[in-house]
Amino acid sequence: MAVVLVLVAGVVLGVVLLGGDDDAPDEPAAGPATPTSTPLADYDTLAVAVAREPFCEAVEPAVVTEVLEAEPTGVRTWADGEQVRLPEGGRDVAHEFGCRWAVDGAVASAWVFAPPVTRRQAIDLAQVAQSADGCAPMRGARPYGLPTLAAFCRVEGRRGAPAGTEASYRGLFGDAWLTCTLEVPGASPDEALAERAGRFCVSVLEAARLPGDYTRADPAADGPDGSPSPSIG
Repeated sequence: MAVVLVLVAGVVLGVVLLGGDDDAPDEPAAGPATPTSTPLADYDTLAVAVAREPFCEAVEPAVVTEVLEAEPTGVRTWADGEQVRLPEGGRDVAHEFGCRWAVDGAVASAWVFAPPVTRRQAIDLAQVAQSADGCAPMRGARPYGLPTLAAFCRVEGRRGAPAGTEASYRGLFGDAWLTCTLEVPGASPDEALAERAGRFCVSVLEAARLPGDYTRADPAADGPDGSPSPSIG
């Protein structure tokens, strides 16, 4: 008898729900999720200074998942003075604070140098990064600090995985040299990858920034003609 009563109640409830206003508008279909992170194009990186200290715990997990397009299954952090494994093999002592999130061949990484960096050193660092094999600067990229470099690089697949593409932004914020990268398997350098990397790099910058706004020092020494050098390449 209890089963019958339950079935009857279900039928009556169905009649009530179906007997609504036939003229009521249909509910709109759910569309694709809208990114909640901030595009680099909407962020003034030249008004920010960065702390030369650990920042990874403050990076928004939702943004990492968004740019990786999946929740990371591997997370690693390192600190100044720690022994770290090098991509090409072997180990070295880190002179930076950094972190790495990975899933299905996609990798998001970020690190800040522990020692202070001068403008002249920053220009040299950017030029070295740009001249690495398989790398080329992004044309028309927004500055990420000053001096700055945005680049695409071809990367060899890890542990037999196919080769991929890395989009990176790096620059000087006060006296801190900050780098962030997004590597995806197989993709070609394009605006969509640069935009995804830019969103990740904004989240990194928010996590590492010092409170308040930063007044950039006179950049007269950046270029031989006394003009600033907002980007390298």
